[in-house]
Amino acid sequence: MRKVVSGLFVSLDGVAQSPNEWQFAFDEEMGAALGETLETADTILLGRVTFTEWAGYWPTSTDEPFASWINGTQKYVASTTLDRVDSWENSTLIKGPVTDFVADLREQDGGTIGVGGSPSLVRSLITAGLLDELTLMISPVVAGGGRKRLFPGDAAPATFELAEATPTSTGTLIATYRPAR
Repeated sequence: MRKVVSGLFVSLDGVAQSPNEWQFAFDEEMGAALGETLETADTILLGRVTFTEWAGYWPTSTDEPFASWINGTQKYVASTTLDRVDSWENSTLIKGPVTDFVADLREQDGGTIGVGGSPSLVRSLITAGLLDELTLMISPVVAGGGRKRLFPGDAAPATFELAEATPTSTGTLIATYRPAR
């Protein structure tokens, strides 16, 4: 069975929305952690917001090596409002319930299935018991109000086990959790 993993940038106050607006440091250790994900993932799941943002940038980017990887990787897009996603090579719109699609995808041959950004999608996969690993890059900053948090106040309870935690040279904590099953 394939593994579904997610890596998200979050602030100390749990904000996951628009890390480009509050994350001021990106260090070598964070780059290495993201690189490890790229080495094993051959499929990526994206929510509508992340897909729309990334599709406007990455197809024409020369920011290597991520541009080559993301453009060449199979992308599945979870959206109930988009009609098509063919503007970005290797992108397929998920038809029907996302959790059913991901459950079926996990049973197919292949490498790791990564979730790019997409905190709402991550939450739905956690709730459905389909996320195997959650890596949080916790930046030492309070992003403040008016932004969406990874887990809103009405989130369902969930328990995780710490698999690994590593501080970086800029004070970010890279913490990998696995759902307690």
